[in-house]
Amino acid sequence: MPYAKYTPEEVESRGEEIYEQQIRQKVESGNKGKFVVIDIETGEYEIDEDDVQATKRALAKRPQGILYGVRVGYPTAYNLGGHIAMDQG
Repeated sequence: MPYAKYTPEEVESRGEEIYEQQIRQKVESGNKGKFVVIDIETGEYEIDEDDVQATKRALAKRPQGILYGVRVGYPTAYNLGGHIAMDQG
């Protein structure tokens, strides 16, 4: 299991710290909505409009990488939502 060294909370904490301290200022301008995938052990990252492509490139560099993803300019990477359909019959 690749995350055995870290709890999910540690992955999130390290990823957020690296993003805020080392990456955010480099990528924020002109990249709103793109995904940044960070290797929390090396600080290396990939950026792409497609999170899967960014992840694939990060893993190609370091297959055992512990990755954390963030979406530039948004508080979360994804939004979930829905609505209730009313039966009109």
